[in-house]
Parts: sequence; structure tokens; C-alpha cells
Amino acid sequence: MSSIEFPTTDEIRSARKKLGDKVRHTPVWQWKGDESSRIFGEKTELFLKLELFQYGGSFKPRGALLNMLDLDVEELKRGVTAVSAGNHAIAVAYAAKTVDTSAKVVMPKSANPSRVERCKSYGAEVILVDDVHQAFDKVRQIEEEEGRSFIHPFEGPLTALGTATVGLELCEQVQDMDAVIVPIGGGGLIAGIAAAVKQMQPECKVYGVEPEGADSMSKSFAAGKPEEIDKVDTMADSLGAPHAAPYSFGLAKRFVDEIVKVSDEQMSQTMELMFLEMKLAVEPAGASATAALRYPLHEKLKDKRVGIIVCGSNIDLQTFYDNITKHKQ
Repeated sequence: MSSIEFPTTDEIRSARKKLGDKVRHTPVWQWKGDESSRIFGEKTELFLKLELFQYGGSFKPRGALLNMLDLDVEELKRGVTAVSAGNHAIAVAYAAKTVDTSAKVVMPKSANPSRVERCKSYGAEVILVDDVHQAFDKVRQIEEEEGRSFIHPFEGPLTALGTATVGLELCEQVQDMDAVIVPIGGGGLIAGIAAAVKQMQPECKVYGVEPEGADSMSKSFAAGKPEEIDKVDTMADSLGAPHAAPYSFGLAKRFVDEIVKVSDEQMSQTMELMFLEMKLAVEPAGASATAALRYPLHEKLKDKRVGIIVCGSNIDLQTFYDNITKHKQ
């Protein structure tokens, strides 16, 4: 994996320029407060990269758009397709509208209804199927029959190049970081961010965080190759990838220092904290990096300058309430 080609800083800057105002240059907010000082340590400096303010509510449009901007005229005429339970589906719908093409998105019936409606609000056609396995079968059928281009949720050089622009922005916004903590689902986000951070701030450690019930990248790191997991069991559905993929795994293996895991309860408690003190209503995935700092990385990163990726938030009020109350005694 050491020979894998990775995006250079020049390529990442070029990609960011290509994306232009189709994606937001999301803000970084330094979190200061009585409760955060008590929990994380008075000298610990927290810098939150707020990708939940991105178009579509998550970081996902960066990779989706770069893939679509690489399509030729004929491919754009035929449109795109994708499979997702949430954030990627929304991002593909948004990106397709932005580049004036059509999107047909396959989602499982278990997908949150608010996410389905958000996809439709961007003009995408949504097809609901019984489960994820059927979803992948259906999307392959759409590719074959309609000639639509498949936009992968987390794999491929263009996807990683898109997510690398998050790391580029963060490194330009916050100097001399000791660590950056990045959520991991399929691995596309951490692959790009880690590649950018390690080239721009080489001394900065990059930590990945997975839910305990969706730890495909941890298992892949241990095995030295992309692995599947038997079952996804976490409330952080945006991080529920059933397997790692070769390119994103290769980048992560090269540039990521360590992967830790958090429980649903830890994410739930951190969602409540972020709401009470930061006034941010995040989905579990959006709280996962902060939960990693609060729990498994607490002692290691105490008194450090830490960048935290708040990867997104597409959550309705009822689900938010359910998530922060379900683990209370």
C-alpha cells in the first residue's frame, strides 16, 4: 500500500478552485466554554471544522461534485445514480442539480423520511427498496439499463481529492495543530483529510474514529487489507459502512496514525453536550470526533491544539431527541 498514489497539495488546491462556490468554505469555530473546559481540560484548544454547514448538510458534495465535474457531455446527459441511506444521497441530488444533470438515487426503506424528502427537494428521483443488498442490485441495474454514471459514496481518487479540500481549508484556517480527529464510515473522508493534513502540517497526528458497531476500518488496519464486517449495529447510520475499499484504505493506512472507537452512548452524550454548549444539533456521526476526544483520546490529547471534523447533520427533531435520550438512565 506504500506505493499508492495520493493527491498532492497542488492537486488539492486545484480541486478546491474547481469546486469554486459550488461548495461552501465552511467555518472553523474555536470552542470555549465552562463545560468544555471542565471536560476537555482548560488548556486544550478545540477547533471545530463545521461541515454541517455545507450545502446538503454534510461534507459529501465535495467528492460527489468532483466526480460529476469529470463527466463528459454525453455522460451528463445520461445522468447519475447512487446508493445511500442519507447524506451521500442528498449530496448526489444537490450536486446533480448544480451541474444540471439528473439523479436517480436508490435508498433502503429504512432511510429516515426527512432525508428522503431532502433528496427529492433537490430534484432527484428516489427509489426505495427493502434493504441495502437490494439497493446495490438496483443501482447496478440502473447503470446497465440507463447508462447512468455511478457516484460512489466513499471510494476513488476523485472522491478522496474532494474530501482532501476539507483538510486543506482546515490547515489554512488553523496553524500548528497537534492533532485532527476525523469520523470514519467507508473511509473516504479520512483518506482525503489525512493526505492533506500530513502534507501541510506533517507533525500533526491524524486520528480516525469509528462506532463500535461499525468498525470495518479498524478491522482492515489489523488485517493489513480491506475487510468486511458481518453486521452494522450503530445509531450513527452515516458511519455504517459494511466494508472498507482499496483506495481509501490505502490512503488511510499511509497517513492515519491511529483509529479509536466510540459507543453509541458516548456519541449520544456528546450530541447533548454540543447542543447545550455549542447550540449545534448534530447527528451521531457529527458528534463522533468530539466523542473520541472526550473519551478514548482524552488523556492523549489533553492540553493539545485539536482540530475536530463535524462531518454533517441531516437529522430531524424526533430522531435527534430520541438519540440523546435513549441512553439516559
